[in-house]
Amino acid sequence: MHAVRGFFSLLARLMIAAIFLMSAVAGKIMNFNGTVEKMAAEGVPSPTILLGGAIAFLIIGSLSIVLGYKGRFGALLLLVFLAAATYYFHDFWKLPADVSPGVQQGEVIAFMKNIALMGCMLFLIANGTGPWSLDNRGQNAAGDSADDDE
Repeated sequence: MHAVRGFFSLLARLMIAAIFLMSAVAGKIMNFNGTVEKMAAEGVPSPTILLGGAIAFLIIGSLSIVLGYKGRFGALLLLVFLAAATYYFHDFWKLPADVSPGVQQGEVIAFMKNIALMGCMLFLIANGTGPWSLDNRGQNAAGDSADDDE
């Protein structure tokens, strides 16, 4: 049973981190200047500096979760990123009254997706990264529940 839990926890960590790594590389690094312009238009202060920070949070947080090394800290970095991104970019409550229903629905869905991802981060913060993680190396096959990533 430990091997099944280990495999599923690793697979889950890979699946969770994929969206953040893709966002960092394809969405932000490859389009740095365009992302800075979009951030400025949304009222993000010091967009160039904060974009650099966001990229660092995304990459460090994702790798931390994938490797299961200091996974709680990595999840916290991603939680902070998600909270800021949701506030600035998916603020459907600020949309003008004449916006199309499709645009409003898209923003609500993006907002709820980010809320769900924040739930994933809180779950990782509360429970750690599970078996087959660097945080839990050295635990026996019975799955001793030593407090991980302290």
